[in-house]
Amino acid sequence: MTLRISSPGRSGAWLRLPMKRLRPMIYTAILAIAFAPQQAAQADTLADALVGAYNHSGLLDQNRALLRAADEDVAATVAGLRPIINWSTDITRSFSRTPTVPGPGNTNSAATNANAGITAELLLYDFGRTPLQISVAKETVLATRQTLIGIEQQVLLRAVRAYMNVQRNTRFVALRQSNVRVISQSLRAARDRFEVGEVTRTDVAQAEARLSSAESGLAAAQGDLLQAIEEYIAAVGHKPGRLTQPPSLPKITRSVDSAKTVAVRYHPDVLKVQHDVAAAELSILVADAAMKPRVTLNGSLGVREELGGSSFSRQGSFGIQAAGPIYQGGGLSAARRRAMAIRDAQRGLLHITSHAVRQNVGNAYAILRAAQAVATSSNDEVRAAQVAFNGVREEAKLGARTTLDVLNAEQELLNAKANQISAQADVYIAAYSVLSSMGQLTAKDLNLAVQTYDPSAYYNLVKTAPVPSSKQGKQLDRVLRSLGKQ
Repeated sequence: MTLRISSPGRSGAWLRLPMKRLRPMIYTAILAIAFAPQQAAQADTLADALVGAYNHSGLLDQNRALLRAADEDVAATVAGLRPIINWSTDITRSFSRTPTVPGPGNTNSAATNANAGITAELLLYDFGRTPLQISVAKETVLATRQTLIGIEQQVLLRAVRAYMNVQRNTRFVALRQSNVRVISQSLRAARDRFEVGEVTRTDVAQAEARLSSAESGLAAAQGDLLQAIEEYIAAVGHKPGRLTQPPSLPKITRSVDSAKTVAVRYHPDVLKVQHDVAAAELSILVADAAMKPRVTLNGSLGVREELGGSSFSRQGSFGIQAAGPIYQGGGLSAARRRAMAIRDAQRGLLHITSHAVRQNVGNAYAILRAAQAVATSSNDEVRAAQVAFNGVREEAKLGARTTLDVLNAEQELLNAKANQISAQADVYIAAYSVLSSMGQLTAKDLNLAVQTYDPSAYYNLVKTAPVPSSKQGKQLDRVLRSLGKQ
């Protein structure tokens, strides 16, 4: 495929550019547009990217809302210990027709009555069932908080990967562009030497083939960079500016065993399952209490009036009621056995999660050490490849090396530099992955300049189940409005 472009030099003449030569130019234009808004902006650091990800993440917003829902479950259960007051009202039209005895005819009567009443119920004692349900809800809240911390780690690690991949692919593009320039110079030199008979047409063809390959590699690198930019925007919330190299690796413990101990003790995945186990054990006690009676205080107050008549009455009652199950077809026993099975399942999950966390720590350290070793080796490889390329190029000028030798040496240098760039990015990603595996990749642990989300703030407002008219309820309304939920 070719593109015909009108030549400004000659009227009516056309230049024919192969699409494979035009494609890198198109990618370069797209990249220029993508980076244009940030060219005049301040350079972005890795900390800036992490702050942007923390503030931008919809996934964090989603799980914060789920945590607030879990907080409300505590409030809803607490409400069961308070008086339950309901009102009711109705208007009833009643009529009757009674045959007259003796004699023909009927006696008709009709009345319209209005009724209004209030009923109240207060739980006095249920063998601890409701307090146990409150404890279950609280354990669920604590487990949900750990889930939120785990999500926070995922969001921040994604930002690290996005940042380093944009930086990696940006350097790849610059490397490929340099490669195209060097091979273009080699091609011009080969053509000049061909004109004077120093090399054959084969040398020129080899240089041309290598240039086409270099341009293809540049186009692929530019495409990868565009994809990395899109991932950065999704993870951080804005286009990348000029990304700076992170100053140093995060501090991590050198001992793998120490890291595993820390992870098993503090990793959010482990802590979440621990709270799930506690909730499951309490649920067994709730099922036991469900088999026992409930004692409640009940009261009612009502009025009855005949509309259009003279009948009017008031009535009321109060008393203590005890009620409990006698036989429910085995449903209560099944509920208890189910609670025990869930408890056993959660215990098994805790065992699995603890081992998985240990394994993830070991894997993360292995990947980090391998990446560091590759980075060290790639530095040595680049130095050696650079010396070799310079030597081959000088020898070619003296006729001791062919054009293909120069192209091969240049390709080896290109590969070495690409490996070096990739290894440097992998080291940073691996280091932050170690922190994530230990449960220490949070905004608080990284000391990010953000207003961190306090998971206990909303809970403290709703844990006593405040009514809207109370002081605490009005404060809760303001919080919800600030969150944009009302």
